[in-house]
Amino acid sequence: MKTMLFLAVSLFATAAAAQPIPKDADSGPVQAASSAGAGPFKAVVSAAHPLASEAGLSILQQGGSAADAAIATMLALTVVEPQSSGIGGGGFMVYQPANGPVGSIDGREKAPGVASSKQFLDENGKPLPFMKAATGGRSVGVPGNVALAAKAHRKWGKLPWAKLFEPAIKLAEGFPISPTFARFIAFGQDSLKQAGSEGRALYFDANGAPLTAGTTFRNEKLAATLRLIARQGPDAFYKGPIAAAIVKTVNSADANPTAMTLADVAAYKAEVRTPVCGSYRQFKVCGMGPPSSGGVGVLAMLKQLERFDMKGLGQDNPVSWHLFAESQRLAIADREKWIADPAFVDVPTKGLADPAYLTARSGLIDAGGRIAKAEAGMPAGAPAARVNAADNEVAGTTNFAVADSMGNITTWTSTVEKTFGSGLVAEGFVLNNELTDFNFAPEDQGKLTANHVQPGKRPRSAMSPTIVYDASGKAILAIGAAGGVTIIAQVTKAIIGVLDWGLKVDEAIALPQLIAIGDRFAVEKGTMLEAMIPAFTAMGHKPVATALPLKLNGVQRDAGGWRGGADARGEGRPAGY
Repeated sequence: MKTMLFLAVSLFATAAAAQPIPKDADSGPVQAASSAGAGPFKAVVSAAHPLASEAGLSILQQGGSAADAAIATMLALTVVEPQSSGIGGGGFMVYQPANGPVGSIDGREKAPGVASSKQFLDENGKPLPFMKAATGGRSVGVPGNVALAAKAHRKWGKLPWAKLFEPAIKLAEGFPISPTFARFIAFGQDSLKQAGSEGRALYFDANGAPLTAGTTFRNEKLAATLRLIARQGPDAFYKGPIAAAIVKTVNSADANPTAMTLADVAAYKAEVRTPVCGSYRQFKVCGMGPPSSGGVGVLAMLKQLERFDMKGLGQDNPVSWHLFAESQRLAIADREKWIADPAFVDVPTKGLADPAYLTARSGLIDAGGRIAKAEAGMPAGAPAARVNAADNEVAGTTNFAVADSMGNITTWTSTVEKTFGSGLVAEGFVLNNELTDFNFAPEDQGKLTANHVQPGKRPRSAMSPTIVYDASGKAILAIGAAGGVTIIAQVTKAIIGVLDWGLKVDEAIALPQLIAIGDRFAVEKGTMLEAMIPAFTAMGHKPVATALPLKLNGVQRDAGGWRGGADARGEGRPAGY
């Protein structure tokens, strides 16, 4: 099961990042997949688990809005895909209402007051091994998904709050474990066993063996938790007995107990953010602003490719993928230097998204050869003193997208970070290890990195929920992905597939993936990109073929309605009516 090393180990490792994943898991395929799409529908949900898609669909069928259905989907994923996301984690939502401007909400986790810039360093001042840092209480941030859901419901919801919890509560009362879920339980058993007692009791049988596929999984504590939040609202999570359970679990963890407080949890607020929007050819693209790097990252990759004839080159041409790689290298270099929590550091978001800046960055790209060293640029508004910092973000996470029959559309990326997050479980839900998305080493060359740990700070993220509009301003695509630092490239690839190569959303999702960060260059094993390795080598790259952590979900406006697309590398499927 552990024969395939996750991308952060095999190619993009930092001193802190090391986590293998199952080779046939939904976020780590060996080969590209056939497409998983369906439509046209009046309304559609696409999630990484079919039961979650069905939960969202049930809300749409009752007259719920896209926001209502997205909340129900997030809650259902807490039950059926706990290894990836849930109410113990956080996320980002981009939402286009039928009438009015596009909006976005930041539900990223926050570091507790006890957090320190040195908390992921050992006694010699060296970064801790990733799994040692991530397992247990030290890595847990204050969860944000419930606050995000509550704010989205107040702004865009239609059905009663409690109604949105009904599908997830029913699932928590019992559903069959899928083969994918079973593989992840077996894979994540070390963290679950080491971190705390509740995870050991929930995911293992009486003999201590991981639960297997086909077993009916019942999570009575989670059902009770969901009922309480449904009745009492988000304060039940942030100020009531659930908050007390989170704090107790973190403080008394078997591994790395940490002094999170009730005040830390009660103080959490989801933030309304201004989306990052720009143009790509005749289209408009809107994504999430900092602390997510997704909005500026996806826009940068697209805008830097705009001067090239991607349509004419086509998806089967190595030059297309070389250009994609070079644009990715430039975008990630800017991400690593400039993006962090805007409440703590100056982030030159406007400068990074400026068309003139991105045109200049595009000028560095040569269709015939690689940039010798892809370095960050100097956008307008950037502080003079800033150092690059390598990324720790690991594969995990989930994305879901919804279009309703009233004209609302949304995409929400949600996460607990690595597989089963910190390994801790409180009141039936997995607690995140999101703090390991901070830079483990707070300084480089004597200067603090933008993304170093601070109390109350939100770690940088690659999550990239994105909405695309046609020339008339009509939303035509909502998409997002899982997979750590690979997310930006996954989303950009799918957008190019739809806009430049004329593919359906599911076909664009199924395209093979290329990841290029710094001098590292990986193509998805077993796909047409592997056959292009000699061409990439001739252009100056050093490509390797490997399994990559990939998982996308999206919805697309289609003739006669909406089409849903899910990544057939995993178990996700769209559902609509």
